[in-house]
This record gives sequence, structure tokens and C-alpha cells, in this order.
Amino acid sequence: MDNSFLPYYLLTSALLFSIGLGVVVTKRNVIVVLMGIELMLNAVNLNLVAFSKNDPNLQGQMFSLFVIVVAVCESVVALAIILKAYEYFKTVNLDEISEVKEM
Repeated sequence: MDNSFLPYYLLTSALLFSIGLGVVVTKRNVIVVLMGIELMLNAVNLNLVAFSKNDPNLQGQMFSLFVIVVAVCESVVALAIILKAYEYFKTVNLDEISEVKEM
């Protein structure tokens, strides 16, 4: 990859990050919010790989692999929390879960 394509990768990454941020801010379903977070993490991965192609000393592929592993771990923990919250509150709507109920 030569340097002439770097702005296109950065623009695509910024677009993906913006879409993910918009999803996180506007949606109220927990699963959709997690999908927005994953979209933002993928935008960061695209940046890391694009910059590593221009400078081999950055090792962007290793950073990208690390981000993917962390994202998978975060998804597993978040899914477990969502399942427990659904079991207790019987909803995945963030507005209804935000209220702390006394037992």
C-alpha cells in the first residue's frame, strides 16, 4: 500500500467510528449499543493496520490483534451481564434497567 491511499483508509475509519458513536449515543437497546462499540473498535483496528503499512516499526497488526482479543473478551462479559439483567428485569431496554430496584 502506498501513501496515496492512506487518506481513504483514515476517512473510512472516521466514518465507521462516527457511525458507531452515533449508534451508542442514540440507541437504547443494550445489544445494539454493544454493536456500536464493536464498530468503533473496528475503526481503530483499521487505523492501526493502515498506519503499520506506512511505517513497519509500528507493528499495527499486533495492536490490531490485541484490540480484537480485548473486544471479544468484552463482548463475552457484556453478553453475560445482559443475560443476567434480562433474567432479573425482563427487558433489555436501557431506560428501564437504569432504575435500581430494591429486592
